[in-house]
Amino acid sequence: MANAEFWLARPTHYWQQPAENMDGTFSFARRYEDAGFDGLLFFDTQNLAPEALVSLTAAAKETTRLGLGTGVTNSMTRHAAVTASAFSTLQVVSNGRAYLGIGRGDSALAHLGYAPTPAGAFEEYLSDLVSYLRGEAVEFAPDADVHRLHLADTPEASRIQWLRDFPRVPVGVAATGPRVISIAARHADRIDLMLGASAKRVAWGMDVAREARRKAGMAGDIPCSAYVNLVVHDDGELAWKMAAPAITSQGRFAAMHGKVVGPVSDEAREILGQIHSSYDMKRHGAHGGDFITSDFAHEFGIYGPPSYCVDRLSQLAELGVDRFILAGGPDLAMPRPEIAALAERFVAEVLPAFK
Repeated sequence: MANAEFWLARPTHYWQQPAENMDGTFSFARRYEDAGFDGLLFFDTQNLAPEALVSLTAAAKETTRLGLGTGVTNSMTRHAAVTASAFSTLQVVSNGRAYLGIGRGDSALAHLGYAPTPAGAFEEYLSDLVSYLRGEAVEFAPDADVHRLHLADTPEASRIQWLRDFPRVPVGVAATGPRVISIAARHADRIDLMLGASAKRVAWGMDVAREARRKAGMAGDIPCSAYVNLVVHDDGELAWKMAAPAITSQGRFAAMHGKVVGPVSDEAREILGQIHSSYDMKRHGAHGGDFITSDFAHEFGIYGPPSYCVDRLSQLAELGVDRFILAGGPDLAMPRPEIAALAERFVAEVLPAFK
């Protein structure tokens, strides 16, 4: 089996969030593996996408090398013990290829009627989750009442007891704001930055993580990924217009609660405010905005010819980003052959520069 650090040490690898029509075989996962991608991250948003853990298990049986994880699960819809046990099982089924990407929740919670989990509660959940994955005991919640059964004896704490010598599942936190970035830096194995494609913003996020670890007395930097929306096309202006829904969906995280986080231009600050006030969660992932400008699009994504895409990705890699998660992309309302052709250009003309 691969060891627990397998996904933490490889240079510049590429993962994809697939938006495939489920056909029951999940054979599409083999296409990503054969194309040279390093992993797939499935959406865990139960009302908008098929069940993530079932999908990941099916994909694991269709592949041999591809990393498999969530982009992302959340800290509300599953108890930490359930999440840890499910991903540990995936780790066994996939022969050490599981990755647990987690965040505070977005569409998965909105379509249940809830806002994202508060940062403090998220940190408690993340701490418990990591402890479960390590096979450690976790204290019962304050409202635990198993004693009311009046049995001869009952557990005194919670622990996954079936774990043996399997490699621990690595945990990554999808983060945008300084508080969650800091929480991730203290508790997770890596941070999956959702800051767009601006080198200035990504460098800021990495600095926040570095300072959090310094204050906690932790040595070394934490590995960092970057969620990036990217379209390869000879016409950069046409390319970003193809991706308008993904731009608003990804950019929204920078102003999730109305306050812009991280360094942005004055124009971007104004546009982020408009995204926040106009975003329609009922059309999540398909909501565009006629106020998006070219400058904003290129600050929060990468759109243009292959050489331009390679240069922009290289800037982020030079900062220390060692994994790119290709999120969103062309509008899914576009004809499937056109979307496939754009993806093929990335595989043929951009990916080889990093392999």
